Amino acid sequence: MKPFINIEEAMKGKVAFMTGGTEGIGRATVTTFVQAGVNVVFIGRSEDKGKAIEAELNALGKGEATYMKCDVTDFNALAACVNAAAEKYGRLDVLFNCAGVFPPQTTADQYTLDDFMWILNTNLVAYFITIKTALPYLRKTKGVIVNTGSVLGLQGDEGACAYTATKGAIATMTRTIAMDEARYGVRCVEVKPGHINTHMFFQTTSEQADPEGFVAYSDSLQWLNRGGEPEEIAYAVLFLASPWASFVTGTDLLVTGGYEIGEGPKPINPFMASNKDENGVDLFPDQRPLMKWIDSLQK
Repeated sequence: MKPFINIEEAMKGKVAFMTGGTEGIGRATVTTFVQAGVNVVFIGRSEDKGKAIEAELNALGKGEATYMKCDVTDFNALAACVNAAAEKYGRLDVLFNCAGVFPPQTTADQYTLDDFMWILNTNLVAYFITIKTALPYLRKTKGVIVNTGSVLGLQGDEGACAYTATKGAIATMTRTIAMDEARYGVRCVEVKPGHINTHMFFQTTSEQADPEGFVAYSDSLQWLNRGGEPEEIAYAVLFLASPWASFVTGTDLLVTGGYEIGEGPKPINPFMASNKDENGVDLFPDQRPLMKWIDSLQK
């Protein structure tokens, strides 16, 4: 039996590249890895936030944090950032793809092709670009790719055909990359979050006519009856990227509070704008059997 080693000892000094590192799950994961002694190069669109996070984490005196400004839909710049991270440290051990968007929910006929392609490029094509660019480095270190999927990529979601298409694709791409790269000792895995209390979620909440009702409804979708915290996803990512998960590849880890298990009625989403008319009146009242129950969540 191998001697016990904690995750911090196992990960200290490794090098990780992360997208979406200035908000939500990405920021929490950058922080968690740096606290574990990992040198993290992370990208995001907000330079002010990125530089502030970099300074805050470097003051801890553990792993080193390096921010690079980048929009993941600028594919040439994205590839250049991956190369720059590997060149800075002479190696790359972990790639964490996290950047993504969840646009307002609506039916497929309301999307433009530009809308659909923007979501596809952000949530999926950018993952391909970072993986393609990072593989030569990861093969040398027998490294790890962790992709951020979603429980919604497993079962779909009302009004989110583009988002769920990307997350479903991430799941199958993860498995395929795992098969292709096993011969080089590279692992590829996916973390599947459920409803997480991120900046993106709170922004969506603020746009609702009934913010408290929206939060209560969202929390009720999990058996644990709450949204997860970004740090709870970050801990899962650290595990997947570490030697503790050395025999884990081509699979996913659901961190959802039980969102996907059990059975129950399927009410139409009462907070989706396309389910209401211009006056905010329900278009499908006969398909809202749980509205009284949803209202009761706030009491």
